[in-house]
Amino acid sequence: MKLVRWGESGVEKPGLIDAAGKIRDLSGVVRDIAGPALAADSLDSLRRIDPATLPEVPAGTRLGPCVGAVRNFIAIGLNYADHAAETGSPIPAEPILFNKAPSCIVGPTDTVILPKGSAKTDWEVELAIVIGKRASYVHANEALDYVAGYCVCHDVSEREFQLERGGTWTKGKGCPTFGPLGPWLVTPDEVGDVQNLDMWLDVNGERMQTGSTRTMIFDVRQIVSYLSHFMLLEPGDVITTGTPPGVGMGMKPPRYLKSGDVVSLGIAGLGEQRQAVLAFDDWTAKVAAGEPTN
Repeated sequence: MKLVRWGESGVEKPGLIDAAGKIRDLSGVVRDIAGPALAADSLDSLRRIDPATLPEVPAGTRLGPCVGAVRNFIAIGLNYADHAAETGSPIPAEPILFNKAPSCIVGPTDTVILPKGSAKTDWEVELAIVIGKRASYVHANEALDYVAGYCVCHDVSEREFQLERGGTWTKGKGCPTFGPLGPWLVTPDEVGDVQNLDMWLDVNGERMQTGSTRTMIFDVRQIVSYLSHFMLLEPGDVITTGTPPGVGMGMKPPRYLKSGDVVSLGIAGLGEQRQAVLAFDDWTAKVAAGEPTN
């Protein structure tokens, strides 16, 4: 099952994707794709609905982030062996944890805005886990029982803020628009083997990242279990799990995003994203002029 949130930013409504790829309106059934709606019994109820009985959403309607009311947006660093190698970093003995601000979450086609003073904003295609029930001290063998679904995350990262300004990585990870999620939240029964999904990312049509969840150092089971020993995971929490090689920081010389770039990315079975990139001043000028920013 593929679940979406559609409509204008901040007032998105829940929906699902039918067999023909059309969005069906779930707002008469569930309030949002968030919190309690992500519990196993709630998802089972949604599966029993005949999509043909639901109103069809007009084609071309904006898709918002595929999960709403996110309280915790947690990320895993250097979780792909080949990505660690390209950055010259040792393979971590335990997962590296940091937070992305929930306020950075946007839809899969919303504009990525380069923050003021940014010179090193980078791209990262990632698999994100969405938690479906409260998890605390979970054993790895049971960890997948706590997962509501998976989605594509673009972990946009300002490397100077992250690595050269002192303190933690968080300051380069949570700028506004630095967390596109979606297009869909895909339930585990439809994903299949989550540790065997191809991943890719293009900048201006040029392939930058090609990878697979096969090369994750810590897999989904280990990540959910590990995190649950340090914090209480709640329904709707998002965990983004690291990126394969091909980031701009790892190139020689390094290459970073600039205003006017277009980033496209996807994961097999989880859909694709596409974002225009604008510098903060360019974005504000377009908004002031009433021009489209996507």
